[in-house]
Order: sequence, then structure tokens, then C-alpha cells
Amino acid sequence: MPLAVIAVGGNSLIRDKKHQTVPDQYSAAVETMKHITDMIEKGWNVIVTHGNGPQVGFILLRAELAKKIGLHTVPLDSCGADTQGAIGYIFQQVLENEFERRKIKKKAVTVVTRVMVDKDDKAFNKPTKPIGPFMEKDEAEKKKTEDGWNIMEDAGRGYRRVVASPEPKEIIEQEAIQALVDKGFVVIAVGGGGIPVYKRDDKIVAGIEAVIDKDFASSLLAMKIKADLFLISTAVEKVCINFGKPDEKKLDSMNVKDAERYMKEGQFAPGSMGPKIEAVIRYLKNGGKKAIITSPSHIGEALEGKTGTVITP
Repeated sequence: MPLAVIAVGGNSLIRDKKHQTVPDQYSAAVETMKHITDMIEKGWNVIVTHGNGPQVGFILLRAELAKKIGLHTVPLDSCGADTQGAIGYIFQQVLENEFERRKIKKKAVTVVTRVMVDKDDKAFNKPTKPIGPFMEKDEAEKKKTEDGWNIMEDAGRGYRRVVASPEPKEIIEQEAIQALVDKGFVVIAVGGGGIPVYKRDDKIVAGIEAVIDKDFASSLLAMKIKADLFLISTAVEKVCINFGKPDEKKLDSMNVKDAERYMKEGQFAPGSMGPKIEAVIRYLKNGGKKAIITSPSHIGEALEGKTGTVITP
């Protein structure tokens, strides 16, 4: 059976500002997991990875409010672990309910996944990873001034807090993930890019304050387990060049050379499509066979070559 790593964006669970609650996120997951179940029904083995930017942001906001009444704050690595469990639970529940409805003999399992980073990574000196909800400029400036947040404009969609995003070096639970896939489980792993950890001078592994890019970590996993397909499920049906301009063009396909050229031209925003394209390039240049970028509702058609953007070596 072919194996696919499917990276689902954390923002895809947040439809809009009026639909951010846990039940709202569950409802959004129902739609996405239906399309992933279609793949499973057609004979794919699947590992689902996911983002957690908004969800980590919510935890940090709650912690800030709770600090006023004397409760402790929550470090970013613990936030990552919390969201892996919470989102993994949602995905497991939704998938297994869908399996039951379709009489598919499958089980889903979540692996709380640690990802090794370098404590001296230059990213710690230059935070770039957006987390939390979008803000208007005046609110963002207030957070920057009063709370010392690092703020950036996120691809024309508003302002967000940014934190350090070091490179993923090793997926510690890789063997466990592989063993579960080999046993036929649908695995939810590397949530939020994985829990960032590093090795101290005394060889002890410890958590570190950061958020790893989920597309980079998913790409690393897809490489290491030799996945047949790396699929990034995102907000758009196809990748575009000249995005938002009169000469905007949707891409049906491209190869690594094309993708690298577009990256050099600055076609893909650093906070949105840029990391996705870079993650795909890494996967394909390290033995990957094929990657697809499309929206959840178009996964089935994209697999049939009818839509989405297909990227090949």
C-alpha cells in the first residue's frame, strides 16, 4: 500500500473569528478528515501531521489572563504537547467515527512527537514563526509595546505574534511511527511541527522555547520514512504566482527547478506559501517521489490529477 504524509494546517480548523471554539474546530476537522478517509478507502496508508499556531496562541492568551490571579505560565514546548494531544484527540475521534460509518476496519492513534533542534540555531535570535490569532495593527503595536511580543504582518491577512522557529534535525519517535504504520494504524504525528527539544551538554534531552514549522517537520518525516506522497492541505486549491495581482496565475504543476526559481523571485510569502514550497523542495531533493498542494475539499480530485498543484523532482 502506498504511504502518504498529509500536513494539515492549524489555521484550517479556524474558519473565522466567529468559529474558534473547540466544537467549531471539531466541525472543521470532520470535513477535512472525510477527504483523508477517501484516500484511505482507496488503499493509501496515511500519516496525518498538523499545525497548531492558533491553538498555541489561545493557550498563551489564557496563561496571560491566568497570570493575573497567580497561576503559572506555560512554556512553549508544553503548549506544543498540549495541542498535540488535543488536536490528535479530535482527529482520532473524527477518523474512527468516519471509519465506523463506512465500515472500514482501521484504527487511528496519536503519537506525542518530540523533534530535536540545535540550541544554537540562529532562529533563536530572529523569531519568524507566526502563532496565535490575527490582530489589527493597533492591537499588535500595543502587544509589542506592553508585552514585549515580536510582531509581524502575515501575508496581507493581519498581524500576528512570532516566535523562534529552529530547523528540525531529528524526529525522535520516528521508529514508533513507522511501527504503527506497518501495523496498519492511521497515525497522527509531528503535531505543530513536533515538541522542540535539544540535547544538553550532559546528553540529557530537554524542552526549549520555540515552535517548529510543521511543514518542515512533516517534510523531514516524509523523507525519513520514504513516503510515496507528501501532501500539504492548505487554504488554496492551487499554488499561485503573482498572487493577488492582475496577472495572477494558478499552477497545475511544477518541478523542483521551477519551484526554486519562483522562490528566488520572491513569489511565495514567508509566512504562508513560502515554507510549504521549501518543505516540498527538501522532500523531493532527498528521494521524494511526488508532492501535492491543495485544499482539503480538493484532495480526491488532486490525487486523480484533476486539480491542485503537483510538484515533481
